[in-house]
Amino acid sequence: MTTLRNSSYWALAAAASLGTAIGCSQETPAGLAANEFAAARTAAVQGAQPAPPPAASPASPVATVDPISGVAQIETGYSYDPTDKRDPFRSFVWDRPDKMQAIAEAGPLGQFDLSQLEVVAVVWRTGNARALVEDPSGESYIIGAGAAIGKNRGHVISIDDNTVVVKETYVDYLGQETTKDVEMRMRRSEGG
Repeated sequence: MTTLRNSSYWALAAAASLGTAIGCSQETPAGLAANEFAAARTAAVQGAQPAPPPAASPASPVATVDPISGVAQIETGYSYDPTDKRDPFRSFVWDRPDKMQAIAEAGPLGQFDLSQLEVVAVVWRTGNARALVEDPSGESYIIGAGAAIGKNRGHVISIDDNTVVVKETYVDYLGQETTKDVEMRMRRSEGG
């Protein structure tokens, strides 16, 4: 007996949801008069094509009625044209080839400010002076004269006893370039 009640309950619930899905409500869709909706609904029940809604002015959107569900569908006439628009899933950095080229030329040390880098060691009594520079993550790089270093398009111009001199180019808000020589000093170890 319980199974019969449960099955009849579910059958009744399924019939009610099916009736709602195929448009058995008495609500009229937005934009249609009650008599137009009733005519479209009657035509759908009888299997005939519904009468088209009255023509609207070109400035207002046109509403059509689906004969099966009785739901109004508004056609706005808009279609997306991606011509001359940027891809929303593409990085902004890729859209600036000058920035990509500058990052590629600067190498791994080009992504850090000079204040973030530390000179660990210098070999300078040879014909070709070199310095060991460490980035904030602890990675070490060997640099020489002319090496690209720093965010501001810096280049190593000289390596001395305990210093590395870098010439950086700054661009101000007016677009004018200014160069500045920055000294990176090696820290002296303290201890005995």
